[in-house]
Amino acid sequence: MEQYVERVRRSYLDHGFGGRVGFGERPALAVIDLAGGWTEAESQHGADLSSALTGTVALLNAARLRAIPIYFTTMAFDPSRKDRRGNVLRKLPHQSGLLRGTSLVRLHESLERRSTEPLINKSRASAFFGTPLLSYLIDHAIDTLLLAGCSTSGCIRATAESAHNYGLRAVVVREAVGDRSPEAHEYNLMEIDARYADVVSLDAVREYIELLDQYQHGA
Repeated sequence: MEQYVERVRRSYLDHGFGGRVGFGERPALAVIDLAGGWTEAESQHGADLSSALTGTVALLNAARLRAIPIYFTTMAFDPSRKDRRGNVLRKLPHQSGLLRGTSLVRLHESLERRSTEPLINKSRASAFFGTPLLSYLIDHAIDTLLLAGCSTSGCIRATAESAHNYGLRAVVVREAVGDRSPEAHEYNLMEIDARYADVVSLDAVREYIELLDQYQHGA
C-alpha cells in the first residue's frame, strides 16, 4: 500500500499537482464530526480515533490561546427522517441512526466545546453544504481554514475541496484527522495534499499559531 501511495503521489507531482498554499494571516479552525457516531467503537461506522482526538485537543488548546475562531460540526437528523430521504440515505444507510438528541451526534467530551464556539449541524460530507460556515468565515475575514476531525476519506476531504473552491487556504492537520480505514486515511491524505489543501504536521501548525503576529505583519 505504501509503495502504491508513493507511486500515485509521484504521478501527481509529475503532472503539475501538489502546489503549496501556505498559511495566511487570519486562520480559523473547523473540527469535523468528532461525535459519538464516529468515535464510539459500538457505532456501526465508529472507529478508534483516539490519536486524532489527542491531536485535535492539542490543536484546540493552541487555537484558544490565540483566540482563533473555532467551529465544530456534527450530523444530526430529525427523528421523523423527513430531512433525509431518497438517494442519500440509500447510499449511506449507516446515517439512519444519526438522530438529534442521541449520543451518536454528541461531540466527544474531550473537545470541551465552549459556548462561544458554534456547533454546525450539517447534512452532507462538506461542512459548507447547506450550512452558515462560509458566512461565519467571511464575517471574520478568514483566509486560512485549519481542518481537524474525521473522516479523512469523506468529510475532511469534502470540506477541504469546498474550502479550496471558495478560495481559502485549506490546511489539513495530519495528526488531528482520522479514518476508520488506515489505508483510506493515508491514500486520501496524499490526494488531498495534491489537489485541495496542504497537509501539515501538528507541530508546524502550532508554530504558525504561536508566530501569528509575524504572519499578520508580513514578517
